Amino acid sequence: MKAVRVENGQPTVVDVAPPAGDGVLVNVASASICGSDFHLMEMGVLEGLVIGHELAGTTADGSAVAIDPAISCGVCHSCADGERRDCDGSKSFMGIRANGGMAEQVLVDPAMLVPLPSGLDVGISALVEPLAVAAHAVRRVGILESDRVAVIGAGPIGLAVTAVLRNLGAAPVLFARHDHQKAAGEALGASLGGTGGAGNTDGFDVVIDAVGTTASIAEGVERLKPRGRIGLAGTLWKPASIDIAVCSKEISIIPAAGYSGVAPNRDFDHAARVLAENPSIATTLISHRFPLDGAVEGFVAAADRSGGAIKVLFEI
Repeated sequence: MKAVRVENGQPTVVDVAPPAGDGVLVNVASASICGSDFHLMEMGVLEGLVIGHELAGTTADGSAVAIDPAISCGVCHSCADGERRDCDGSKSFMGIRANGGMAEQVLVDPAMLVPLPSGLDVGISALVEPLAVAAHAVRRVGILESDRVAVIGAGPIGLAVTAVLRNLGAAPVLFARHDHQKAAGEALGASLGGTGGAGNTDGFDVVIDAVGTTASIAEGVERLKPRGRIGLAGTLWKPASIDIAVCSKEISIIPAAGYSGVAPNRDFDHAARVLAENPSIATTLISHRFPLDGAVEGFVAAADRSGGAIKVLFEI
């Protein structure tokens, strides 16, 4: 079968043996590129692995599922609490520490299956994973009905956070860099912050940082009112520093990593419901579609944020 494997630091379409062994066989219908794939390839972490942790497909009985890529023992205290990424036993992760989902088929533990709501197109449901990341970050920061909320960064995660916030009834103000990101944010129902934006840029109760740099955290702290909360949805790939304003304003910094929860109330389940209730999210987020054979071109497109890329999806 065809798969995308990292060879010499580059995504490469290869033929590999179909998966065999214990587990549930899933015919992959959609897989998408995560920004972390680029960072991890540069770090050499993915060398020799089939890439991809954002995927959805169908099982042998025709059930449509998204895949939670966290591989865990399922029986330890962390797993029982729904914190599978902190598994005390056989912790791993598809597409990062184990072969991933940019392939025609995958074999997974039943606990990794996320049933999709009836009618949700499995062909767009690779988006459930980034929406689960967003749902987790939003849940961690604890949005109240009275909160004024801002999102800094309008890459795939920032836009996914925007979609989750709108689904909850919040009215986020989005701070975006590129024109196509601004257009996507408005399509998802956000107001735009900054010069010419529709939203007040000061005094937010909550800022969700979807960038993860010293500069973005500083911007978030500046835009928050005293005793505000900043949620870190973006991964800090390099150490970030904070200044005295965090202390003087008594800002709460709330990091978020991945997703958690116990079925049927996992962050993944929440994300699948958000997408099912508003499938037009996919129209906004998916900027490019390629067949699996076009993986090399897909990664080139995904790397060019200024060229209009948001989420690159492989149709399998």
